[in-house]
Amino acid sequence: MTHAQSSSWSLDAATLVEKYRSGELTPSEVAESVIARVAEREPELNAFYLFDEEQVRADAAASTKRWQAGSPLSDFDGVPATVKENIAREGKPKPSGTAIPNPPVAERNAPTTDRLLEAGVVILGSTTMPDWGMLSSGVSSLHGITRNGLNPAHTSGGSSAGAGTAAAAGYGPLHVGTDIGGSIRLPGSWQGLTALKPSEGLIPLDVPYTGRAAGPLTRTAGDAIRLMSLIAKPDARDYLTRPYEPMQWIAQPLSPRGMRVAIQRDAGSGLAVEPETAAALERAAERFEAAGAEVVDLDPFMAPEVLDGLVDFWRSRSYADYEALDEAGQAAVLPFIAEWCIAGAGRSAAETVRGRNMADEMARVTRQATAPFDLVISPVTPVAAFAAEEPMPVLDPLATMGHISFTVPYNMSGQPAVSVGMGVQADGRTIGLQIASRIGTDDRLMRVALWFEQVRGTAAEVDWAAVR
Repeated sequence: MTHAQSSSWSLDAATLVEKYRSGELTPSEVAESVIARVAEREPELNAFYLFDEEQVRADAAASTKRWQAGSPLSDFDGVPATVKENIAREGKPKPSGTAIPNPPVAERNAPTTDRLLEAGVVILGSTTMPDWGMLSSGVSSLHGITRNGLNPAHTSGGSSAGAGTAAAAGYGPLHVGTDIGGSIRLPGSWQGLTALKPSEGLIPLDVPYTGRAAGPLTRTAGDAIRLMSLIAKPDARDYLTRPYEPMQWIAQPLSPRGMRVAIQRDAGSGLAVEPETAAALERAAERFEAAGAEVVDLDPFMAPEVLDGLVDFWRSRSYADYEALDEAGQAAVLPFIAEWCIAGAGRSAAETVRGRNMADEMARVTRQATAPFDLVISPVTPVAAFAAEEPMPVLDPLATMGHISFTVPYNMSGQPAVSVGMGVQADGRTIGLQIASRIGTDDRLMRVALWFEQVRGTAAEVDWAAVR
């Protein structure tokens, strides 16, 4: 294998397709490069739950034949991708990060899985997540610890832990996670990625519920746009989806010139923003102003009791799952998660309903506060990456999730929000800029993200060539 072939794991999707089309590379050669990359880094990073090398080789070989015959299934036939373990793949178990015995086995593919396979994308495997997706880290009773692809001492972020690490480590260009409070954007922020939580229902789910979304985690906005062109398609299995006007998934930057952009420095609840994050946000705002955007201050709009109430509802919901387990199953749940959800056991029906109502209140106040603006910029999270072994940035399971105060409002409101790297701290930890926009404007939002990548400056970028 030539050097170009052996290093093809690092190429973006557009470059791979160009080389497939010219015959310079084949999907089989790229698959071997990615398999070698996984073998090199996976023993330390632990991003995969399921990874079948022989299936990857077989799928890549089929794609190679299609390209050689001049009949690829799509422009992205043969491009490697991963999906989070809670995105169903027919015949594969879905343990949701827990070591509970006898996890359910998917009877059919999720819509996202079907869209990728229909396009000929080579699904490398299923990536890890923490127990029930209720941690912002890669700590799991089933998987152990998933580590950060940039620095294994740091958290991967979660709950799309393995997806973020696979993207940062270079396990091919395309990765799909899920997000109910920040689970795509947090790994994005803490691993220097571009990571989109799309508009509600834009990417159909087979298990939809309020606030939940699937979306891309990639090294570049261009690859996130390409992935959206494949998976942002209607599917009747998602009964919460809504019709959207056709979107133009084109990898062309869009300047915010003439746009009204709100800058939110304080979420109104949760943890305080760290100084280096605050400074990076000011530098990002200067880029928007220099481009001709009108940048306007946005006051905090989410009261602490709204965030606390929603988190308490999540506790009660998870306790319902925990209570249904037998003794062995309960013993298998990560102790932090068990303590976290048991705290919901004593809540009355009325308290639980009031907590659930905070999802609606959060949606109301978020849409009302952001309606006058084309874009809202803020930190993704107030804090930088913490130690990989820690389940949360706050180690008290009875405390609220104060690190999701900027991200979770857009889950409840259904608005798209993307994390784009806006800085690298003095100690090497990455800082994400969140850019949010109105429902159904995801394609324009991602073009602005692409613009920001091009103007943010090298000091704010990850040097992907240096990621070992």
